[in-house]
Amino acid sequence: MDRKVDLHMHTNHSDGFYPPAELVRKAKNTGIDVISITDHDNLSAIEEAAKLGDEIGVEVIPGVEISSDIGDREVHILGYFVETDNEELERYLAFFREERFKRAIRIVRKLNTLGLSIAIDDVTSIAKNSAIGRPHIAQAMHEKKLVSSYYEAFNKYIGNGCPAYEKKVHISPQSAFKIINDAGGLSFIAHPGYMPESLLKELIEEGVDGIEVLHPSHSPQQVKFYKGIVGEYFLLESGGSDFHGGKREDENNFGRYYTNYSIVEAMRTRLLKNTA
Repeated sequence: MDRKVDLHMHTNHSDGFYPPAELVRKAKNTGIDVISITDHDNLSAIEEAAKLGDEIGVEVIPGVEISSDIGDREVHILGYFVETDNEELERYLAFFREERFKRAIRIVRKLNTLGLSIAIDDVTSIAKNSAIGRPHIAQAMHEKKLVSSYYEAFNKYIGNGCPAYEKKVHISPQSAFKIINDAGGLSFIAHPGYMPESLLKELIEEGVDGIEVLHPSHSPQQVKFYKGIVGEYFLLESGGSDFHGGKREDENNFGRYYTNYSIVEAMRTRLLKNTA
């Protein structure tokens, strides 16, 4: 029987709900054999997850998710098999995390001008040492009863185009590819269903290693289409649940969106060719 593989999930070291060890145990209990933790701009969850994974039989592939943009369109890039002790990669990620914190401050200030009583300390008490993101702000707003739900915070205040929205500091996709590849990893376009086909092909031409074929936002027709793109352009494919847990209310996705181990083997083969 093939091993179940989920290559896209988040811990509470970025905007996920579960601590690393708890996520690994959840994978084991759900019958998932291989996971990749792809926290936003953060590698700190991987050591703890990998240690427990070795003990209980869950393979943990080091990963990361980096935000980039082209024009006004945000593009998320997944990196797999990155070197977790790579100093240059960590320097970049530390910069991104600092920019996330500055962005959170700007969002909080905008919320204040809208008459909402919230402080940056309310957000950091939730985020703790993780990479701060809008989900932490939304949770803080909900806990302070400034909104009736987590989703209202996004839909009314902090979502794209809303009054308290603030853009993240991004790099180009090409820079993200290079950062990941220089750290010994492979770069993938995350959930391409959110982008036009013309942009996807532009990113392929720029040298990305693969695309995320399976994702909860992709229809069966899109999955088939992206599999065709992978074959046409000799790319790698990945897939997973993009699981966060908690107020995202995506528990049903855990164990539902998985791919097979041949995809991991293809990644390793490509890495060997890259170092040959």
